[in-house]
Amino acid sequence: MDSALWTGFWNQLELLQGLLAAAVLSGLIGWERETHQQQTHGAGLRTYMLVGVSAALFIVLGESLVTSFAKEDDQVRFDMIGILGAVVSGVSFLGAGAIFSSKSGEGAKGLTTAAGLLATSAVGVACGLQMYVLAAGATALFLFTLGPLGRLTSSPHRSGDEP
Repeated sequence: MDSALWTGFWNQLELLQGLLAAAVLSGLIGWERETHQQQTHGAGLRTYMLVGVSAALFIVLGESLVTSFAKEDDQVRFDMIGILGAVVSGVSFLGAGAIFSSKSGEGAKGLTTAAGLLATSAVGVACGLQMYVLAAGATALFLFTLGPLGRLTSSPHRSGDEP
């Protein structure tokens, strides 16, 4: 193999670190949701991992594509806001599918799942940007919010919040 191929290979392995970090951190959030949800049909470990890794991958791909093509044309610019907007829009669409209204008038259900998916995508974006300390800290805050804080504040009569 020539040196350019090896360089590309090592660069991709370095970028893969962000995806692996996103898988671990979003997996922790998904595991917490899966082990503490009363309902088995909600988003769980695999869904959260897919959301987190996908968000990281979109960031890595966007940055890699722009870096590659910016060398050939100075008009190419990296639009982080556009990529972030696309990730948020996609996850929001997924979250909207997780939210449903009860016919018995209890209110909306699935809001915590939708918020958790959005939070997980943000962790994935941070991992894609190689901001691992920020991603780990945010994951710890999310786990505290969903775990101990969630159990303290949950009551059977609250709507919009799963246990």
